[in-house]
Amino acid sequence: MTGSTLRFSAMAISCLLSFFILVEGFAASDILSGKRDIILLDKKGEAITIGQILFSPLPNSKLADFEVHLDHHKFTDHFLSMKEMKCLEGPELWCRIPYPYANSRQVSVNDLRWLEHDLLFLFKRNKEFGANFWNGIYYRLQITDQGIDGEANAVDLNFLASPPDDLTTPPIGEGELDESDNDKRWLPVLQIR
Repeated sequence: MTGSTLRFSAMAISCLLSFFILVEGFAASDILSGKRDIILLDKKGEAITIGQILFSPLPNSKLADFEVHLDHHKFTDHFLSMKEMKCLEGPELWCRIPYPYANSRQVSVNDLRWLEHDLLFLFKRNKEFGANFWNGIYYRLQITDQGIDGEANAVDLNFLASPPDDLTTPPIGEGELDESDNDKRWLPVLQIR
């Protein structure tokens, strides 16, 4: 091969890689646009669509606003630990815990933490009395080829009893999360499609 052929081949490979990175970026950002279903999967892969999210990309920005709209017909009202909660009924009670402080409700391809904070749950075994906030569920979300996928992590939601020092940053992070015993949990997977 001549030097000019090698330079042309290197340029062609470089252009091709740039194209694939660009296409992948567009595909990832496309999921943060429009209306998407929120789906919880049980251990057998059975799906429960619990609502929708509307993503609205911000002009000239990598951010998108989001609005979560739950289908309240899928939830039942429960009065647990002196609080009214909206819960899904199954092998466990799966109750949504609204994040109690300011939430910008903005995400980017690289940062889905505010959405994760808007999809907090706790589980309660059916034979237990009351709700234990240390049984919190936090879905760590990531963008995939199919949409957004999340796996349940354990979190002690008592952590949210007092407001964080910085209301502009999502307070739940790696330090607050533990592995969840997902083979025992009813709804270990969350998908956005």
